Amino acid sequence: MDFVSTYGIWILLALILFTGLVTVNQGTISVVTMFGKYRRILKPGLNFKIPVLEQVFRKVSIQNRSVELEFQAVTQDQANVYFKAMLLYSVQNAEEETIKRVAFKFINDKDLMQALIRTIEGNIRSFVATKRQAEVLGLRREIVEYVKVEVDHSLEEWGYHLQDLQINDITFDKAIIESMSRVVASNNTKAAAENEGQAMLITKTRAAEAEGNAIKIAAEAERQAAQLRGQGVALFRQEVAKGMSEAAEQMKQANLDTNVILFSMWTEAIKNFAEAGEGNIIFLDGSPEGMDKQMRSIMGMLQKGAGTK
Repeated sequence: MDFVSTYGIWILLALILFTGLVTVNQGTISVVTMFGKYRRILKPGLNFKIPVLEQVFRKVSIQNRSVELEFQAVTQDQANVYFKAMLLYSVQNAEEETIKRVAFKFINDKDLMQALIRTIEGNIRSFVATKRQAEVLGLRREIVEYVKVEVDHSLEEWGYHLQDLQINDITFDKAIIESMSRVVASNNTKAAAENEGQAMLITKTRAAEAEGNAIKIAAEAERQAAQLRGQGVALFRQEVAKGMSEAAEQMKQANLDTNVILFSMWTEAIKNFAEAGEGNIIFLDGSPEGMDKQMRSIMGMLQKGAGTK
């Protein structure tokens, strides 16, 4: 009987000790209380608590947690804006004071989530209420930064940290979306018309500049050509006068009549008129008086050429 009693006591003690063993999973910290008062925390792994006296009050996860939000806000110009967002948060750290705040600040996780969601929604609504409907679509980053600054302080008091807030979708009422589409379409049409007008203006300006440059080049070429033609005619006349003067001088030295040169030039001129006339009618005075008149003109030209020389 004594053996049985002793054996039973040992079994009872073993059971009591066994109930004092506590396994805490990785990423979790257990909060232990004694007689309803906080006593200590248990880190991941195998731990021991005083049987019967110590109780595991709550298991706090230190892993990241996420929640999706859908809510409505109103802009300064009374437009309804619908948000879809994803919230990523976690416990600040695994220190004892932080775990105590997390464990005792709210009755359960449901109350925590309700407070967290309402805080996020309230801050976004207050920000959007100061903006006009046309501005909201381009303010995703500003909204996120504003909420992080405003919410982080409250979350720190609860023992949590807001890691990320992503606004996945921003929509408006159907009527507003249609009006925005029309505004965008009209602005695109206006921009296209302005670009087309600028392109036409540039094209015409370039064409006018090219035409002006072409006219300038042609005028300069014509001027140079006229100058060269004038120089050629002048040189031709100088050479003719020079040649005739030299021929006349040689004939004088040979005691020949220089009128032979004039007669030769007269006949050559008539011959050239006949060959190069191309059917045109040229009237010449073939009388001796006419010839004498033409000869005197040629003599005057020769004398002028000799004087130039």
